[in-house]
Amino acid sequence: MDVLVEQDGDVLVATPIAKHLDLSNADSFRNEVVVALADGCKLVIDMERVEFVDSRGCGAIISCLKHLSAAGGDLKLCEVHPRVRTVFELIRLHRICEILDTRDQAIYSFESHT
Repeated sequence: MDVLVEQDGDVLVATPIAKHLDLSNADSFRNEVVVALADGCKLVIDMERVEFVDSRGCGAIISCLKHLSAAGGDLKLCEVHPRVRTVFELIRLHRICEILDTRDQAIYSFESHT
C-alpha cells in the first residue's frame, strides 16, 4: 500500500493512499508506518482518503498504537470518513485513540499536551 509520509515538526503524518484499509493492504500499511516512525513518537494518521475499514485495518492502526505506546508515544486520527468513524466507535477505538476533525487539530493536540 502506498502511504504518504510527511514530517510536521516532531509529528509524523501518515496518509494511506487508498479508499480501503482492509485485509488486502493493512499489513503493508502497518509495516510502512512502523518503518517510517524510526525514532518518532508522535503519529497522526490522516484518513481523508479512506472510505472503508475492516477489522484487519483496525488491527493495523491498533498495532501502530501499541508500537508507539511501547516507546512512550501516541497516535491520533483525523479526517475520518463518517462510515469509518462508525466502525471505530463500534469497536471503541475512539476511547483509546483520539479522533480529531482536521489534520491541523491533530498536530496541534500534541503541542497542547506537552
